[in-house]
Amino acid sequence: MFENAASGSTIQIAGRWSAADSRETIDVIAPSTGEVVATIAAGGEADVDRAVKAAREAFERGAWGRLSAVERGRLLMKFSLLITENAEELAQLEALDCGKPMKQARADITACARYFEFYAGAADKVHGETLPFMNGYTVMTLREAKGVTGHIIAWNYPAQMFGRTIGASLAMGNATVIKPAEEACLTPIRLTQLALEAGLPEGAINLVTGYGEKAGAALAAHPGIDFMSFTGSPQVGTLIQQACAINNVGCTLELGGKSPQILFDDADLDKALPFIAGAIVQNGGQTCSAGSRLLVHKPILDQVLERVTAKFESLVAAPHDEDADLGALVSARQKARVQSFLDHAAETGIETLATGRISPNAPPGGFYVAPRVLGLVPPEHRLAREEVFGPVLAVTTFEDEADAVRIANGTDYGLVAGIWTNAGDRQMRMAKKVRAGQVYVNGYGAGGGIELPFGGVKKSGHGREKGFEALYEFSELKTVVFNHGE
Repeated sequence: MFENAASGSTIQIAGRWSAADSRETIDVIAPSTGEVVATIAAGGEADVDRAVKAAREAFERGAWGRLSAVERGRLLMKFSLLITENAEELAQLEALDCGKPMKQARADITACARYFEFYAGAADKVHGETLPFMNGYTVMTLREAKGVTGHIIAWNYPAQMFGRTIGASLAMGNATVIKPAEEACLTPIRLTQLALEAGLPEGAINLVTGYGEKAGAALAAHPGIDFMSFTGSPQVGTLIQQACAINNVGCTLELGGKSPQILFDDADLDKALPFIAGAIVQNGGQTCSAGSRLLVHKPILDQVLERVTAKFESLVAAPHDEDADLGALVSARQKARVQSFLDHAAETGIETLATGRISPNAPPGGFYVAPRVLGLVPPEHRLAREEVFGPVLAVTTFEDEADAVRIANGTDYGLVAGIWTNAGDRQMRMAKKVRAGQVYVNGYGAGGGIELPFGGVKKSGHGREKGFEALYEFSELKTVVFNHGE
């Protein structure tokens, strides 16, 4: 992989690696140190055009398009096994490129392999139906590939997102074009190499590195794309959707969240508190589904704050190879963004209740932010409504169920929610009333949740990834009507 990166030849089209048509490059910065560790091609419109045409050729006339569902599944299983065989190398790349601790990177690679394992098994199990109709007719439905799918992958979980979007699309028989984030693309580059080693035909997976405003925009707007998958900010998601609309192309958008953890006075705090801390410091808080709001039932506020603040004061941010609680943020820009929220909190009188530590071994050029607990944060405050994307937990109180629902639903987002209570009737009422694509009761997160449909409502986006729902997203439903007479 680093041979490609050393020369800037990180664009892969139909099995061949090349530099950008413009010969421009982008430096890859390691978040833990702030140093340049590789160089990638700064692809643009010409490179994207070649990649889309190669994918179209693979789908319509190439070896990939001629494979049966069973054969596709076998290739994806070989790919999954190859990912597992190279797991440590991939984890090191993921940690170096993203700044995340090695334990998190290893978990991400395990999840990536599991995605391809899951979709390998599912490839030949997406069935149509026969439908009752008038006498003399037989009607059936078919699930067919869309054709060429575009994938713009975010920088926070590049390996996992590669697995969950590319795996589902390939399982349905689509050919793919990937534009990984310029901030973190080393793992997708290496995964693309491994896919070729596993025997995936040329053109099934094509990859163009480059800036979002050039390569990403060109991919979303390309008339040869039949469907788009995007993970990122609501602002860019709007641009992606507008570009797709020009060509009347559908898209799946996963656009972040401001997810609440709702803690009632009958909750098991011993069980809940580790999840509450983990859900906001995992990956440095740079997680769309991060539990960034803690809504606490007033009767237990004091004891919850005592325990949460003690936990946060023990947390350490450190270089990725120290394998601490969290690593560096992905870039200087992201660090500045998080700091702007902290500055705003101080300016508006929000108290810092607890602050973790930055390891003394952290290089001064790294992009570190110590984890923090802020409170009490009014529901209408910026910190309670906007996605910080950093290790910052905002604490708010509520009076009763109705108040909890009002506050939980009081943002533009609706991705994930956690409900902590031992009352069965309350569990069901809250799960139904909270607006979110995923709701966890007495838990939060599911180790990747490969099988669990994932996506949001409101400004968290639309469409679903993971599980069988993703296969439906990456396919078209065709109705066939036979008029054979009675």
